[in-house]
Amino acid sequence: QVQLVESGGGLVQPGGSLRLSCAASGSIVRINNMGWYRQAPGKQRELVAVISRGGSTNYADSVKGRFTVSRDNAKNTVWLQMNSLKPEDTGVYYCNADAVLTPSSLAEIRYWGQGTQVTVSS
Repeated sequence: QVQLVESGGGLVQPGGSLRLSCAASGSIVRINNMGWYRQAPGKQRELVAVISRGGSTNYADSVKGRFTVSRDNAKNTVWLQMNSLKPEDTGVYYCNADAVLTPSSLAEIRYWGQGTQVTVSS
């Protein structure tokens, strides 16, 4: 099985920065896309950013220019650098990874981390 462990959440004032990390471990052949989602109280989980194995990125409009997603394929790790944070960025942030577990197969399985709380408040 695959485990994703997140870290880096916390309480920050508006305008501040946080850096989230997510490390995947287990019997992994390859991880294709890795991404970050968030869920605010009373709202559905939404995509924040995704990065392909080759480094192509996609961001939600609400975070473009403020957040940066990056990864290290050798370490199966993805980061989310969050700058100029706003109160509306508050929520539980989840990472995911589309992992290939069998060398002879292209089938992916999506795994999720346990979530880390980000609170932006003065």
